[in-house]
Amino acid sequence: MTPASAILVAGSANLDFVVRAERIPAPGETVLGRDFSTYPGGKGANQAVAAARAGDAGVRMLVALGDDDAARMLERSLQDAGVALDIRRQPQRPTGAAFICISDAADNAITVAPGANDALAPGDLPSLEGIDYLLLQLETPLASVVAYAEQARAAGVSVVLNAAPARALPSRLLDAVDVLVVNEGELAMLAGDAASVAESLRRVAVACVVVTLGGAGCVARDGDRLHLQPAFAVDAIDTTAAGDTFCGALVAALARGEALPAALRDASAASALACTALGAQSSIPSREAVLSLLEAGDDPAAHVALALRCGL
Repeated sequence: MTPASAILVAGSANLDFVVRAERIPAPGETVLGRDFSTYPGGKGANQAVAAARAGDAGVRMLVALGDDDAARMLERSLQDAGVALDIRRQPQRPTGAAFICISDAADNAITVAPGANDALAPGDLPSLEGIDYLLLQLETPLASVVAYAEQARAAGVSVVLNAAPARALPSRLLDAVDVLVVNEGELAMLAGDAASVAESLRRVAVACVVVTLGGAGCVARDGDRLHLQPAFAVDAIDTTAAGDTFCGALVAALARGEALPAALRDASAASALACTALGAQSSIPSREAVLSLLEAGDDPAAHVALALRCGL
């Protein structure tokens, strides 16, 4: 079997402070919560862990951390998952943090304090020798994300961008991206008003665009072809890292040489399982658990419902 490609994740790492409550408070409202826990998180770190747990590919991460207890917790979590670290230490800044409220319906509200993540600079990208995929997000400075994508494109490395959190993106960044992953809100910000998800996908000037649609599933446009993947049915208790798990598992599957439809199915299974446990990195499933869920067949009715949802 051909060895899988190597993946470099450049992005954020945060310590997540999580409170569970009956519901998420409205603006100006105080809601009494219940359980409180801290978990390793951050979009970049979550995606690196997801890619590593998906197996086969070697995964490295470029990350900026403070010199504090939170940094040490995050380093342990990444290393325990098999992620090799390239740390840009920031002694004068705290490690990034996220404050998360999770409702009994598994919805969440998240506020991020970037801390050291904001210090990740355009010149910090390590050598790309031996790297086949670069995975990026938007919790680090946009100028750095653009610089990394352009350096990777020039080096012949495939660039995958998870355009989250939602923001306007310069055309020079989109020009350097091979695969763009967004949720429905992020897609709307990039595509503007459109009659359907399918029309929005056609408006984005990236060769391959994947949009996740929560409990409905996901759809991808690869050139002129559309690929639909219904979600796997699970009992969700925390959706915090679902999107990050999807991204990491998707890139790992592509690195194994899987075709896009198979990679979407793999990522959807991993993402579904991540919703069945608390925390970010602590909820990301093992490869064995994903393979077990993949044995379940897709529901034809769910496929039809997804097609209708996308305007097809």
